[in-house]
Amino acid sequence: MNAHSIELDELELDALTELVNIGVSRAAASLRKMVNRQVTLSVPSVEIITRKSAATLIGQRESELLIAVQQQFEGPFSGRALLIFPESNGLSLVRAIVGEDMGEADLIDMKDEALAETGNVILNGCLGSMANMLQHTLNMSLPDVRRGDSDLLFEVPGSAREDSFVLFLYINFSVHERDIRGYIAMIMDLPSLEKLKLLISNFIDRVMTEID
Repeated sequence: MNAHSIELDELELDALTELVNIGVSRAAASLRKMVNRQVTLSVPSVEIITRKSAATLIGQRESELLIAVQQQFEGPFSGRALLIFPESNGLSLVRAIVGEDMGEADLIDMKDEALAETGNVILNGCLGSMANMLQHTLNMSLPDVRRGDSDLLFEVPGSAREDSFVLFLYINFSVHERDIRGYIAMIMDLPSLEKLKLLISNFIDRVMTEID
């Protein structure tokens, strides 16, 4: 099986991109309330690719260690969600959230806690909003912070499994005048991705019916 097995047509991809953008906008609003600072989030591109391709893409773009907040999600479609930053961007995000006055030692002590809470807000906001607009709900696990290269984060073995795929989102952050780039990845098996495709198709039908 390959990524072409679950290709979305142009209308489905447009609908998915819109769902994602609404989701990250709501996540940004939640984060703004949490940190009491201006937060903007945008998603310039959405792709469905294999885990191996996702790991390769990030590996080519990022030369430094990666930091990720991950959460399992279960519902009509299930999988593992990752919010991924280069290490330096993760530190910049924490600094923007906790404020400029905190000392370096205290910052390091609470870095993972701040990242986990931020990831929880963003991933819950994004996935929760998407599921809600698809008329379903998702159960999310507690956030877990991981570090490593892209192969480790995506758990790509020597001969990569081809039966799981990644809904891969580039994201641009702006938090308190800091520009931070990152990625959201939702790792799903083929049945989950097919169910998501069906839910998107149903969503399009409902929208078209309302327009008519």
